[in-house]
Amino acid sequence: MKAVRFHEYGGLDVLRYEDAPEPAIQADEVLVRVKACALNHLDLWLRTGVRGWKLSMPHIVGSDVAGEVVEAGSLVTRVKAGERVLLAPGLSCGQCEECWRGRDSACRSFTIFGVMVDGGYAELIKAPERNVIPIPGDLSFEEAAAVPLVFLTAWHMLMTRARLEPGEDVLVMGAGSGVGSAAIQIAKLAGARRVIAVAGSETKLAKAMALGADSIIHHQKQSIAAEVARLTAKRGVDVIVEHVGAAVWEDCFESLATYGRLVTCGVTSGAEVRLNLQSLFGRQRAVLGSYMGGKGELMQVLKLIGERKLRAVIDSVFPLKDARAAQQKMESRDFFGKILLRA
Repeated sequence: MKAVRFHEYGGLDVLRYEDAPEPAIQADEVLVRVKACALNHLDLWLRTGVRGWKLSMPHIVGSDVAGEVVEAGSLVTRVKAGERVLLAPGLSCGQCEECWRGRDSACRSFTIFGVMVDGGYAELIKAPERNVIPIPGDLSFEEAAAVPLVFLTAWHMLMTRARLEPGEDVLVMGAGSGVGSAAIQIAKLAGARRVIAVAGSETKLAKAMALGADSIIHHQKQSIAAEVARLTAKRGVDVIVEHVGAAVWEDCFESLATYGRLVTCGVTSGAEVRLNLQSLFGRQRAVLGSYMGGKGELMQVLKLIGERKLRAVIDSVFPLKDARAAQQKMESRDFFGKILLRA
């Protein structure tokens, strides 16, 4: 099969479109012909190297996959050849206490397609049967691939960790990202009174409004904290969806209302931040970490996606052989929603 692999860590030039061995499935696994694979910032970090993670080389990244079943192992009973499917991106043992409780990402063996196992930058991928899900409704392969990781992450942040309630105000950082564009929709569907979207261009902010944002902040021209104070009459917001890190941390924390919850899932601008403990306990605020989510949460999301109550946001689609160009576009930050590869 053809695949995009890297044999060493580095820049875009380490990505090679080349022949690779076809995956051999076990009795409980499914072989899927990849039709579409969505990019995530995780792909870039893995390519350049993540401290403490030792990847097998050569390596294939790609966590969000949709395609057709080619072959099912002898123990597989739920899917068959020819079915249109997507893959739940998180891989866990399915047998420990955390898995039984639906907290897949707390499993000690948890990983994601494209991390400790090969991912979707390829013509074929293998997956455990429990990770193979029929594509809901009339979604295209591209739409299906654009959903799992970012919508699951945004849902887990808002609904599970922050416990968003109807009538609350939500601030969404990085509105043009996959997580940001998903969070705007989920917050509105959950009954948020006001969703404030933050981005760095007029184009992204206009698209955020089209997705349902009620107010916008241009972070290159406006102070986030000052604008939140103005929009909320100095009250602050109840929930903040944050995945940028150090560059916006103080503005975000200052924007929290009393009893506000800041939930974070990423550190694209740096991981080291300062925290004023007096403001934390005095205003009874909460800072919450969030990482992916469980398959049960993904099924909730997919039901809403299939009913078109939530929708995939696609920026652009590249052929698999042009993975370098796709990752270069992601590095430029000149996109809104998801960038995809078509195998």
